[in-house]
Amino acid sequence: MKLLVVEDEPKLNKGLVLGLQNRGYAVDFAFNGEEGEKMAKVNEYDLIILDVMMPKRDGLEVCRSLRAYGIQTPVIFLTARDTVEDKITGLNFGGDDYLVKPFAFEELIARIRALLRRTPQTLSDVLVWGDLKLDTRAQKVQIKNKDLDLTLREYGLLEYLIRNKDAVVTREDILTHVWDKFYDSFSNVVDVHLKNLRKKLPKEYVKRIKTIWGKGYRLS
Repeated sequence: MKLLVVEDEPKLNKGLVLGLQNRGYAVDFAFNGEEGEKMAKVNEYDLIILDVMMPKRDGLEVCRSLRAYGIQTPVIFLTARDTVEDKITGLNFGGDDYLVKPFAFEELIARIRALLRRTPQTLSDVLVWGDLKLDTRAQKVQIKNKDLDLTLREYGLLEYLIRNKDAVVTREDILTHVWDKFYDSFSNVVDVHLKNLRKKLPKEYVKRIKTIWGKGYRLS
């Protein structure tokens, strides 16, 4: 899953990004509403974390603009404003959830998971592929109840392939959803991580990750 964090306070921005990356999410970030809005309109995200009070363009206006643009990505507002009226305003501007500062990071994680479960591909915390089970809550992968030791990138790559099984996904699709904005689009980073992932999977699973030459990959 790939998230966008738009928060003008540098320390909080950095803390959120690092915390989310440690949970296996690919994360892009911006420090003002104007920059965040541009990024949200040109990139595909699974969820946006949006501060309300920001320079250049506040979070409410950014969210309203994204909805008018046709972008329905789930949005969690972060704000120090805690009145009922403030929360109603945030929801009326197109937000999906509203978290008051200061907040516990674990609560943010729980709200992210709750929103992501609303989409068709994420109705369950556990993804199943044959005898393989990927627990998105515990970030654990098992095959026949035996743990599979994966790096965060390998885990993210496997999760994305399972969520899109039977469909052809391009390298660009994978880079967009599993890596952050600092990846080198001309590198073979996807091929390297996929090769490492294949080494850790049983042979019968490796055969089911097909390379579609000139297009990308398909997990069957």
